[in-house]
Amino acid sequence: MSSVVDQRPEPTVAGAPRAVAPRRRTRLLALPEARWALASLVLFLLALPVYLLGAPAWTWGPLFAACYVTGGWEPGWEGLKALREKTLDVDLLMVVAALGAAAIGQVLDGALLIVIFATSGALEAVATARTADSVRGLLDLAPDVATRLRADGVEETVDTEKLAVGDVILVRPGERVGADGQVVDGASDVDQATITGEPLPVAKQAGDEVFAGTVNGTGALRVRVERDPADSVIARIVKMVEEASETKAPTQLFIEKVEQRYSIGMVIATLAVFGIPLVLGDDLRSALLRAMTFMIVASPCAVVLSTMPPLLSAIANAGRHGVLAKSAVVMERLGQVDAVALDKTGTLTEGTPRVTDVLPLPSSGLDEDRLLALAGAAEHPSEHPLARAVVRAARDRGLVLAEATGFASSPGAGVTATVDGRTVRVGSPARLAADGPRLAADGPGLAEAVRSLEDGGRTAVLVLRDGAPVGVLGIADRLRPDARATVAALTELTGRTPVLLTGDNERAARRLAAEVGISDVRAGLLPQDKVAAVRAWEAEGLRVLVVGDGVNDAPALAAAHTGIAMGGAGSDLALETADAVVVRDELAAVPAVVALSRTARRLVVQNLVIAGTFIAALVAWDLIGTLPLPLGVAGHEGSTVIVGLNGLRLLREASWPRPTADTA
Repeated sequence: MSSVVDQRPEPTVAGAPRAVAPRRRTRLLALPEARWALASLVLFLLALPVYLLGAPAWTWGPLFAACYVTGGWEPGWEGLKALREKTLDVDLLMVVAALGAAAIGQVLDGALLIVIFATSGALEAVATARTADSVRGLLDLAPDVATRLRADGVEETVDTEKLAVGDVILVRPGERVGADGQVVDGASDVDQATITGEPLPVAKQAGDEVFAGTVNGTGALRVRVERDPADSVIARIVKMVEEASETKAPTQLFIEKVEQRYSIGMVIATLAVFGIPLVLGDDLRSALLRAMTFMIVASPCAVVLSTMPPLLSAIANAGRHGVLAKSAVVMERLGQVDAVALDKTGTLTEGTPRVTDVLPLPSSGLDEDRLLALAGAAEHPSEHPLARAVVRAARDRGLVLAEATGFASSPGAGVTATVDGRTVRVGSPARLAADGPRLAADGPGLAEAVRSLEDGGRTAVLVLRDGAPVGVLGIADRLRPDARATVAALTELTGRTPVLLTGDNERAARRLAAEVGISDVRAGLLPQDKVAAVRAWEAEGLRVLVVGDGVNDAPALAAAHTGIAMGGAGSDLALETADAVVVRDELAAVPAVVALSRTARRLVVQNLVIAGTFIAALVAWDLIGTLPLPLGVAGHEGSTVIVGLNGLRLLREASWPRPTADTA
């Protein structure tokens, strides 16, 4: 067991600053959509009080006009370009409806509509830019330079992009591996959580594979490059995230599914309402007034608000409970899922190794506390995650750790230190057992204890005192307390048990899956394998929700119908790629937000029925009789208020589904 930092919680490697990929955040106001939306909103807020106070039109008119221009020119221009492609965009109709409202004196209604649509477009642009930022930042996980060894043994520093298959590179302690390859010399522990999601560093020696971007421990490694840097696992993760983001089917709100038919029908109907009376001898002003009244009462404002308030209220409610849904589209899609795939480390588990078993050997004369104190004292100088787990367990029991001297760490094997005048070794049973024949003489007790721990999916750590075994410690990543209840709730919501997708080993994965009630386990997966599994399910017609936290989960999060990232230890890429983030790291919030989304979708349908009824009644009145313009506006705005208030019901605390208690 070497002294190597856990790159997630620990900030340093043997005292050296940890290399952190620089953040490349696009500034909000660097996006033109955000600047135009902000300008439109500011102009609207400046004009609103002046208008409501009854000031002359010349005071508020220019402000509203500027609001229309700044917020409406871009969707209007995009709509005109869509017309050239023989497509009628509902955003263009919103701009036309806003201008129509202004033409008959409803300036405030039109301006509000413009602001809503401009803000929506800005939020979409921000989400797109942030995802692109995170993908670019992922490239920083792979180092820019590597130490290449020439045939004569001379070291030279080269750009990693210039490495070729067959080159041999030197990876010093604490450095990131520069390319995918095979270890040809040396031994160390490598933290490859960014690639495989494994919670603990993996011992590497000659013949083992290593990946670009993973972090070396305290041993030096010579690695032969086996794959071109442009085709490394990290590079392929970037490519998969980009491809999945581009090829994912366009997400649309419910009302947008009928956008074309409704838009074309409204335009044709408005022209007919204007033209037919003229042909039949009606005067121009009367025909124009009837047509504008028709456009107002038939405009989809109430229909748009039928969709947004329930979804936005659900977003706000989820936010209060620690779940960030990045858009109304995300909130809608969460309620559509019918299959769930869960990551293991950091999702179903806490992602931090902990001591689960303390097994002193009868011949040692030690009890549990004395064995743990002995191991903790020897491990105290080490920064290896397993060592940290041992020290943490000793402190949790309130044990006093003796001072260790002569500390030494052997990569992949363990540590050696002198504690109270006795030589103590702590490390891998397989490596320590190879060092001395006395271990075999201890009888079947030691071997049975090690086998029992490993069969249970735990990591066995052997403790020697003066060369004789005195006990074994079991260390494992701890299951989240709400994991079993979450799996049960997701099973009830979707009608099928979630699937476990993990890069961890088969034995550990199946042990944990059995604890939470999952039978379908896919273990030892690389990022591309997770994507392939998700796409296979979606090819069967399933809408898959993926829940994960690591860089290795990001491609699957992007490829899935919906992705949720755990925010506690989630990687930047996973947090940006996912559609929603569980900020408080409470796994039970996942089924709760899915249930909330389904409630929101039901309210959307209710609102559409209400809005459709109002529109149908007002349109019929305008066509059959003579609908006074003020009454038409009142009916239109009244329906808007009703559906808005109905949607706001999801803001209530009682609307958040309460998680089922885990009775296990």
